[in-house]
Formats: sequence, structure tokens, C-alpha cells
Amino acid sequence: MKKKLISVSLSSMLALGGFAAVTMPAAAVGNGPNYNGNESVQTSRLTTYGELTEFLKVQAAKQDAMELEVIGQTVKGKDIHMAKYLSHPDNPTVLFLTQQHGNEQLTTEGALEFIRHLGTNKLKGVLGNVNILVIPMLNADGAMGDVNFSLEDYIADGDRHLTRYNANEVDLNREHAKETSEMEPEARALHEQVLMKYDIDYMIDLHHQGTLSGINGELVSGSMLYPTNPNVDPEVLEGSKKLGSIVYNAVDSKGWGLIGKYRGGTGENIGRNGAAVRYDISTLLFEMRGMSDHFYEPYVLGQKSNGYLIKQTVETLSSTVEALADGSIETADTSFWDTLPEQEWMGEE
Repeated sequence: MKKKLISVSLSSMLALGGFAAVTMPAAAVGNGPNYNGNESVQTSRLTTYGELTEFLKVQAAKQDAMELEVIGQTVKGKDIHMAKYLSHPDNPTVLFLTQQHGNEQLTTEGALEFIRHLGTNKLKGVLGNVNILVIPMLNADGAMGDVNFSLEDYIADGDRHLTRYNANEVDLNREHAKETSEMEPEARALHEQVLMKYDIDYMIDLHHQGTLSGINGELVSGSMLYPTNPNVDPEVLEGSKKLGSIVYNAVDSKGWGLIGKYRGGTGENIGRNGAAVRYDISTLLFEMRGMSDHFYEPYVLGQKSNGYLIKQTVETLSSTVEALADGSIETADTSFWDTLPEQEWMGEE
């Protein structure tokens, strides 16, 4: 493969008639450049809400197996889209969720590439044996910087800022223990129109973390964690650990990924815990390295790292649906969790 990184936006790829191939350097592991206060981080390279909407409509028209559903609206009235591939009610069903936090966008870029793959032969044969739900941008207001509070301290350049919070300055990933009537519109749509409506077996909640977490003296490309709330059913927990096994082995085998164990809370208000407790869904949190924008410099990653992080997202989603389709998830070895190092902060205190 050519040793270069991709940092073009979806709009650029659409203008060329499709996605360019995402190619990786052989030694990318976690070592893409930080922001460091001396690099321009261009949000204009990221897919806008409008571009995402157009892409999904084009793919729905092209792909016979894909249906596009609007599950609700954001605070500012933007439609929240979900791509659906529902082949048979007896098949296992997986939900991929991105951008609860609006400044964590490379997982969205990867989810869009994954959707495109589902319309080609790159994942041949999986759609008849697994049901797939993809919400590629839950927090569209935060992703577009269309919020009711100031973002003047945010770091990135480009045509917009991106923020963790929704337009009301609420963290959507802390909404999941509330009654749905009390939730923010985005979280309410997720619960009422997806988690309560579909019989979901597995969910991967895709996020980004800071740039300076590592294991064994090396920066990680990402980290994972199963639900840690004590009220999670043991079978649901075991399914979650199996899900993590599939993803870990897929990414680890590529040579450009280094995965640690995430340090996460136990509260039911957190997505992976809330979905596991309330709906008996086996869940996995995957935190990619670095954020697209923030006011805190150690959280922002230079865009030269975009390529392998997008690729890591595609690999995460693809390996999951393949394991669900062929049933290999049932025999996944979860013992790696016992020795997976918990990541540590490697920056200066």
C-alpha cells in the first residue's frame, strides 16, 4: 500500500465520484502528530451535516438493502438519520452509534465509509445474516458548532468549530439513566425510536479521547471497555466481552493499531452502561485517539492522523458484522481482557 495518509473530506470524495482508498503507513501506531499549539487543524476537511445527509440519500437510492430512517430531530431541528439493513428478524442485530459528542468526528467518517462498503463486494455475504443499524451523527448541532454558547476558545481552524455538547450545552452521553421524557431531544430519539423499538443484541458506541493515553510506554490508537455497571446481566456482560475480543483481534492484527483498556465510570447514565442495563444489549465503548476540536490542547489531534483512525473505525465495524454473520462471535476468546493493560496518561502533569 502507498505510504500516505488521507485527510480529505467526504465532500471532496463525493465530487470525485466516490471515496478514495484509505491507505496506512506501516508504523502508524498511535504516533500521529498532536496539535501542540503549532499546527492548523482544519475542520473544513470534515464532512458537514449537509454533506452527510446528501451522502446517505445517495447511498439509500443506490443500495437495495439500505433504508434511511429519520429517528428524530436535534435541538436546532436537524434530522437525525439512521441507516438500516434489516434482512431477517431472527438474525443478530447490531447498532453502531457515533458522535454523541460533536467534536469526535473521525468515527463518523469511518461509519460513512463502512456504509459505502455495504453497497459493494467488500463485505460480500454479510447482509443476509446480520441486521445492521448505523447512526452516523447523533449530535449534529455540536458537530456543526450550531450551539447556544460561545466556542471562541476552541482551537481548530476551518469553517466551523465542533463541541462535545449539544446546542443546550448538555453531554448526551450522560443522559441514559433519565426517563426518556426528561432527556435531551437527541438522546430521547435514540431511546424511543431505536433502543426501545428494535431488538438489538449488540452496540458499539464510538467516541474519541485525548491524544496522550498509552500502554507500555507507547501512545494508543484507541481504547475499549465493556459495561461496568454492577446491574448488567452476566450474559450481557459476556457478550460485551466477546464483542471486544472480535474488535481487539481485528485491529491488533493489522499492525497500525495499539489498543488499551479504557478507564471508564460505572454509572447507568453512560451509554454503554445504560443500554446494557435498560435493554440487555451487549455493548462496547471504543475510544479513538484524539478529538477534532476542543479548548484543551492535549485533546486535539493533528489531521495528519485522520487516515489511520478512519481506517480503524472501518475495521471495527467490518470485523463486527463479519463475526456476527458467520457466528464466530459465539466462540470469541475473552481471556485477553484479563491481561489487556489499562491505559495511562503519558503527558506532563
